Order: sequence, then structure tokens, then C-alpha cells
Amino acid sequence: MAKLSTCFFLCYLLLILVPILAQSRQPYGEEEVLQKEVDRVTNLPGQPPVNFRQYAGYVKLPPQNQKALFYWFFEAQDGAARKPLVLWLNGGPGCSSVAYGAAQELGPFLVRSNGTRLTFNKFSWNKVANMLFLEAPVGVGFSYTNNTEDLRTLGDQITAADSYSFLINWFKRFPNFKSHDFYIAGESYAGHYVPQLAELIYEKNKGSSKDSHINLKGFMIGNAAINDQTDTLGLVDYAWSHAIISDQLYNTINKECGFKQSSNQTAGCAQHLGGFMEAYSDIDIYSIYTPVCLNSPGRTYPKLLAAPRLLTQHDLWHKLPSGYDPCTEDYVEKYFNRKDVQTALHANVTKLPYPYTTCSGAIRDWNDSPDTVLPTIQKLLKAGLRIWIYSGDTDGRVPVTSTRYSINKMGLKIKEEWRAWFHKSQVAGWVETYEGGLTLATVRGAGHQVPVFAPDQSLSLFTHFLSANTLPSSRF
Repeated sequence: MAKLSTCFFLCYLLLILVPILAQSRQPYGEEEVLQKEVDRVTNLPGQPPVNFRQYAGYVKLPPQNQKALFYWFFEAQDGAARKPLVLWLNGGPGCSSVAYGAAQELGPFLVRSNGTRLTFNKFSWNKVANMLFLEAPVGVGFSYTNNTEDLRTLGDQITAADSYSFLINWFKRFPNFKSHDFYIAGESYAGHYVPQLAELIYEKNKGSSKDSHINLKGFMIGNAAINDQTDTLGLVDYAWSHAIISDQLYNTINKECGFKQSSNQTAGCAQHLGGFMEAYSDIDIYSIYTPVCLNSPGRTYPKLLAAPRLLTQHDLWHKLPSGYDPCTEDYVEKYFNRKDVQTALHANVTKLPYPYTTCSGAIRDWNDSPDTVLPTIQKLLKAGLRIWIYSGDTDGRVPVTSTRYSINKMGLKIKEEWRAWFHKSQVAGWVETYEGGLTLATVRGAGHQVPVFAPDQSLSLFTHFLSANTLPSSRF
């Protein structure tokens, strides 16, 4: 009888406590769902009508919540519940994935007409995936911190850690995407960001709970800085092989700067690198065969920082959108500085003391940047991730020569030798695949930002990457 009474009492207690405990947890879930609806973008100025949902806003980073990263998210144009989720990152470091990736390259809306309207991008990557664009680290675009000291301690490690924290908390707001296949993509200095974030996710997943597990499947990086020594060597070789610098300057740089011997530079190296940059001063190093913008006073070319370290990673690179207007970077800045646009995107809620720029002027120092991420890429290949590296072959900044030298340095075994790949019966580029899951693909006639110059081909490349299908090997 005592046992029965005890059981009755405990059961009665549970009947009372369970609903109370459930209610105590409920507000947290409701708050996240409500915030998702608050982030819904419904009245973006100049936007053409669409039938997919988009969201934008801030995710604060625990534990102090002093940092807040800004995102812009587009659900897939159809079948969003079945399609993968892809995080896009631009590089710099300090350049915006919203201003470049979303608004100039591969998002559904491209800024046009001096920042007064948006056009629908029929080659948007959200045709085949749910696309998430993140402004990271703090100080980039609309992302901010309440502690100015944060801006002086930035580097690769903090960027990866903050981006990971963003993802964990973003999934709480969008739990319906938690189980989707997840990929990361990006370009330029995202050659650091993407593998480093992928490695952090991979390591965190080992001890993760169901709530914090991220379903990472692979990543894709374009015109990516991944190994300083070969990146620099390839940059110089590309300029010479494309008739931008003379034989004399080429030979002198190789002699004085010692790129082929890693970093054995003489005192005269900086002077000759100045001559190298001067050779690019009247053209766009990021797209060597296209016009430059002549309507922007004070703009000089190339946007490279001074020698002696030619591959300084804090350079302010720029580029242009599909359709082709070399002044579009200016249009983007005007558009995102509009108050009505910021209101529609739930952005700049703290009234930042500086204007929106495509690449951050608030970030002064970059405190850690490893010479190479090749070991990270090799580690993740062994872990079974799908990794594609692509290269627009008219980019002089991180050229195809650099990418090929860097991949060769890994010593991977070739699975399928170099061949052409096709799109709409034309050669779209060349491709080589390696044992272990790495694919190298070029995109013919494209500059640093491949989706700008070859939007149709880049969408095809992206679609094949997601499906793990081989790029077409014939015209028909």
C-alpha cells in the first residue's frame, strides 16, 4: 500500500510538473519562430515580384551578445523543403557577401540603374539551392560589435568561430533547414574562410548533440587564395604569360623576389613589385579583358596594397555584375546606404557611425592568416567531404596558374585527366578530377567573380557540384 501511494504521489506530481516545465521551455521556441517572421523581407525597394520567401536580419552571438552578424537568406525558387542549404562567403578579408555574392553575382536580385532598382537574375543559384549570405566578421557591411576592441582582434580563427556560432544560432531560428544537406561556397580570400569553417564544423560535429550537429557535405571555392607561395608565383607567371609584364621585369622579379624559392627576397624586390603593379594600373586585374569604370572619381587600379608582400590579404578587391557594368560596385553602395532599403532588410538598427561599403573600412588589422590551407583541404578530403575548386581564367589576381600550382603541391593522384567540359554545346572550361573527391574546374572567359562574367556556366557548375555529377564531356 505504501508503494502504491508513493507511485500515486509521484505520478500526480509528474502530471502537474510536466506541463509547467513544457510551458517554461515554450517561450524560447516561440521567440525564435517569432524572430524568423520579423526577419521576413516583404517590401524591398525596387524588387521585382517573386514567389519565394526571403529573410534578412541579425543573429547575435552568445555568450555576451555583443557581436551581431547580418545575413540575407533566400529560399529556393521551388521545392525549398527538398533542396540543400548553401552558405556563401566572400573574402577580402573584410568584403561583404551581401554586397558582392548576393547583389552582384549569384543572388536572385542584382543591383542596377545607379542603385535605384533591382533586376531578377535568371541564373541565380537559388534556382537549385536555399542560399544564405553572411557578412562576417564584425565590421563587414551591416555586421557590428558593441565592443570596439573586437575590431582590433580579428583574424581567420575568430572569423571561423563567429561564423560557426552564427550557424548554430541561425538554425535555431530556421529549424526546418536543420536536416538539409549543407554546403559552403565562396571565392577569393574565402579560400581561407570556407575550409577553416568546414574544418571547425567537422571537428565540432564529432562531439555534437543532435541539436548542434550540422549536416555538412562539402564545399566549393573559386579563384581562391589557398597557398601563399604558389599563389604569388602563379600571379607573376600569369601576368607574364598574358603579355602584361615584360620579359625583363618578369626575370628581374623572379631573381630579386625569390618566389620560386619560397621567400628569399632581396632589398630590390619591393621596387620591382611596384613595377608589376604599375603594369596593371590601367586595367582591371580581376578581369584583364574587360573595361574599367570611368565614372568613379579617385578610383585607381589595381586595388592592391603596397609591396613587399604582394599577396597582402587585406586588399580591397572589386568586381562587376552579370549584364556587365563595371560601375556596379558604386551602385551597390548607394543602394545599401538608402534608409528605405535598410529598413526593409532590418539592417543598420544600431545606426553605424560609418557608411555601408562593399569592403570594410572599419577593419584595420588582420591578426592571423596562415600561409597555406592545403593541409586543411587534404584533411577534409580524407574525411569524405566533396570539394570542388574552380577558376575563372581571365582573373589576374588569383589566377588559374596559382590554383594549378597550389593543387599540384598537394600531390594528389589524378582520377580523370584534364579535359574540356561543355555547356549548351560550347566549351565552358576545363576540368580535372583527383582521387579522394577533389575536382578542379576552370570557367572560360570568366574573371575573379565567376558568376558575374559567366552566370549560365557558373550555375551549371554549381548544379553539378551539388548533385556530384560529372561535368559534361561532349557538346551534345
